[in-house]
Formats: sequence, structure tokens, C-alpha cells
Amino acid sequence: MNIDDKLRFAGTLSGIFDNFAQSQANPKEFARINIIFRPLPWQIFNGPGFYSEQHYDYAPWEPYRQGVHKLTFSEDTFVVENFGFNRINRLAGAGRNPELLNLLEGKDLDKRCGCAMHFSEIKPGCYQGCVEPGKNCIVPRDGLLTYLVSEVEVNENTWISRDRGFDPETNEVKWGSEHGPLCFDRIQSFSETINPQWIQKQ
Repeated sequence: MNIDDKLRFAGTLSGIFDNFAQSQANPKEFARINIIFRPLPWQIFNGPGFYSEQHYDYAPWEPYRQGVHKLTFSEDTFVVENFGFNRINRLAGAGRNPELLNLLEGKDLDKRCGCAMHFSEIKPGCYQGCVEPGKNCIVPRDGLLTYLVSEVEVNENTWISRDRGFDPETNEVKWGSEHGPLCFDRIQSFSETINPQWIQKQ
């Protein structure tokens, strides 16, 4: 995998995505949601990484999901590792207000083992990802422990995703969208902040 492959993937992943069209077409089934993937300062991981959040459109300061991610690469796989942050509420709103990311330090991060997303390029400029194999990404929900199955397809224009939680014993679906994937359009790109030095500082 060369530097251009890495730059193209990182640029595709970064940005703000909005499911406005889907929520307008099916308001009873889909709330309006924003997903934000903001490139992190290089020194957080001494390598490329992202801060992410998902929030209802009406509550940008109250994200219901936040993440810190390290970007690594294998021969043909783009790996987005997941990390927990013990004061994650302090970063709420950092997707649109990146100055808040100055509160983030690498020593505060804990890797979420089993929860990395593995992406591959299925056609030029289009990437498909899922949680790493093993059913080890455990997510508590409604008093139950479930394992996460997350599926994403992203390109320069759209982001399509579906998250579901399954019972580790029965493999029964316990939570997740009952109406299919969420379909987002890109409304902003942060790719101008991504350069070879950010990917691979010498």
C-alpha cells in the first residue's frame, strides 16, 4: 500500500455527513443525524488519527456516540482502531469545534480491544468496512452485554452504515436499526488538512 492509497482513504473518511434526505423521506423511521470524522493533531498518536461523534441534528453539543481512532495500515487493509477516553464529555462538540481537541492527550486513551474497523477498497474510491473478526467488541446496552456488528460503506459523496448488537450466547439481535442502514450525504470535507506528513511524518 503506497502513500497515495493512504491519503485517499483518510481523505474519504474525514468530513461531516448528514442523513437529511433519508430523514425527510421517512421521518417516522429515521431521525436526522450527523456523523463527523475530524482528523486529530499528529502528536496524539504520533501518527494519523481521528476524533468522531454522532449526534442528532438538533443537539450538536450532545453527541450520543464519541470515539477516538488511530489509523494504521496493513498490506491491503485500512485499520481504524478504537480508543476510549475517560473524560469524553469534555470533547463534546469537538467535531465542529476542533480547538476542544487540545484537551485530548494520548496518555488518557485506552484501546478498545476487538473493536477495530477493517476497511478495504471494493472499487476505486469506495471503501467497505466491518468490525474485526471474533465477536469481541462488547457493548453494554439496556443491562445486557452484546457484541457489536458494524458495517460501513463510504466514498467521496456518501456514508452508509448499520450498527447492531447481538447476544453473545444466542447470536440474537438485541438492538440496532429496525429499518435498515442509515444513509448519509457528505456536507463538508476535511481532506485539505490531510497531507503526507500527517500520514507518515519522517
